[in-house]
Amino acid sequence: MSVTPFVIPLWLDLTAVAVGAIQGAMFAARMKDRRIDLLGIAIIGVVVGLGGGLLRDLLINQLPAAMASNWYLPVATAFALIGMALVRLFDKLNPLIIALDAITIGLFAAIGVTKALAYGVPEVPAAFVGVVSAVGGSILRDMMLNLPIALMHVGSLYAVAAGVGCTLLVIMVASGVQITLAGIICVVIVTIIRLLAVRFGWSLPEQRAIASWPRWRRA
Repeated sequence: MSVTPFVIPLWLDLTAVAVGAIQGAMFAARMKDRRIDLLGIAIIGVVVGLGGGLLRDLLINQLPAAMASNWYLPVATAFALIGMALVRLFDKLNPLIIALDAITIGLFAAIGVTKALAYGVPEVPAAFVGVVSAVGGSILRDMMLNLPIALMHVGSLYAVAAGVGCTLLVIMVASGVQITLAGIICVVIVTIIRLLAVRFGWSLPEQRAIASWPRWRRA
């Protein structure tokens, strides 16, 4: 399948990186018991901002976008420091941060899928690359902080939102939908699912609940 990657303006890509970096730094700054120093908080912010894109490009064996431009690392570092310094302000703006984060997940998902398809990755693995691109920063954050990986716990529907959007995008591209339109629809769907999940507390069933199914069926 010959696909042109879903391209967004550099400023929008850098905005997505900045939102991720702010969130990563805020997350690390709140962990008072870990005694993370300023450098550590900045590093976590940079990893969250750039991690998804780095994993995406490593999976498709390409030079990471962050290594091909002078902008990504300085922007991620600057906004990680801003997130650390203004954590109380951003806490007050939490609804806005959540909304921007939802859009960011959608953007990374759409870029990941279409970039994988453009480099000849089959449809199913391409959807996987898109999901990894969307959630990779948070996975690396939790690994670096030696925490249980958040997306594997109840309430972390952002991976599900990314999966739905990536799957839909692959189907649309295979059906001949124009790539820009398909990418925009993917971003919108991921954003809506994520925001609704936050608003209404949606989550997948816990494994304990699944394990109990045979019992209530027999009853």
